[in-house]
Amino acid sequence: MAIEVGNKLKGKVTGIKNFGAFVELPEGKSGLVHISEVADSYVENIAEHLKVGDEVEVKVLTIGDDGKISLSIKKAKERPRKPVPPKVEKKPEDFEKKLSNFLKDSEDRLTSIKRQTESRRGGRGSKR
Repeated sequence: MAIEVGNKLKGKVTGIKNFGAFVELPEGKSGLVHISEVADSYVENIAEHLKVGDEVEVKVLTIGDDGKISLSIKKAKERPRKPVPPKVEKKPEDFEKKLSNFLKDSEDRLTSIKRQTESRRGGRGSKR
């Protein structure tokens, strides 16, 4: 199979560094799996996930102009798609009811605030 962006290939881990793992691909080429592309979870030590000689399935992410091949192990795995929740249509009455309740609550709060400030100033009609 040709090495093209998006293809999934089988490869063999040939070297491990702190930043990732080198994988030998078909046709004698090799690519790098960056540490962030090894697993779905955070990887602190790549040696806990891979070792030299492991057979892995990788997905080709990019092929640079200089021939460098960027690979991903986590994107090569088939994951079941999450079901999309059905859209719930909101009834206009619900909105009208919420708006009415909000306005009533707002008026009650404003009335309460006015009473408090007037009592501090001595009420209406008081002389200063």
